[in-house]
Amino acid sequence: MGWSVALACASAGEPAEVFRPGLAPDPDPEAAASLARGLYPAATLGQTGDTVLDFALWPYEDELFVGVFDRALLVCDRRLFCLDDDARRIADTIAAALPGARCGVLVLHSVISGCWFRWYDSGELRRDVFVTAEDGVVVDQGERLAAERPFWKPIDDGAPDVPLPFDPERFGLALAEAHMFGRGIAERGGDGFLPLELPLRRFKIC
Repeated sequence: MGWSVALACASAGEPAEVFRPGLAPDPDPEAAASLARGLYPAATLGQTGDTVLDFALWPYEDELFVGVFDRALLVCDRRLFCLDDDARRIADTIAAALPGARCGVLVLHSVISGCWFRWYDSGELRRDVFVTAEDGVVVDQGERLAAERPFWKPIDDGAPDVPLPFDPERFGLALAEAHMFGRGIAERGGDGFLPLELPLRRFKIC
């Protein structure tokens, strides 16, 4: 399966415990709108309804999806795909929005075989990695997370990184499983919970 993902996910607690059956969005209608305005204070934002994460993973360029939950935040924003200063600003802002939370930012594209992942702890950037099948390791900063270490073994053992000796999509999805949701993003566990069914609020950016 080819995934296109532009997602930031923050949780105050272990992901497997936070993301569970019964997790519902904040009932305050202003909660998601407030986070959206914090990301784009100079823009006009219109709320255009509700959807689920499965639909929101790769928004149109003029869209933003936000979910505010008890001890968790989700944001889908295609601008993260640009991997530029604005993308880093968006990631940094989301990572600091939930006090004491850990936050993962995952960008995958179904055509461009690459993965960008940033990992924050209490708003502080701890890990920044960007790999592509063609260019190998572009960014590798901070201590590697446990879920990614098996992927690096061929390179650590002396293999070249061009072409990349592992699949960037599998790499990104493994990080999402271990550090963002506590299960595969498309995995419905025995408890019936499926991350792709998480509800989000949809905004249009003008």
